[in-house]
Amino acid sequence: MVLTKEELYDTYGGKFQLGWFAALGGAITLIVGIIDGYLRPLTCNR
Repeated sequence: MVLTKEELYDTYGGKFQLGWFAALGGAITLIVGIIDGYLRPLTCNR
């Protein structure tokens, strides 16, 4: 079975959904890290 270009664009795959969840998780982690760094700044031990 060979899909045409239009059929390939209409196909929803599992990896695409996984990419959205990974991007959302990364964005949440980044935002939490920025807020944590702002509220609890750590000094260098030099």
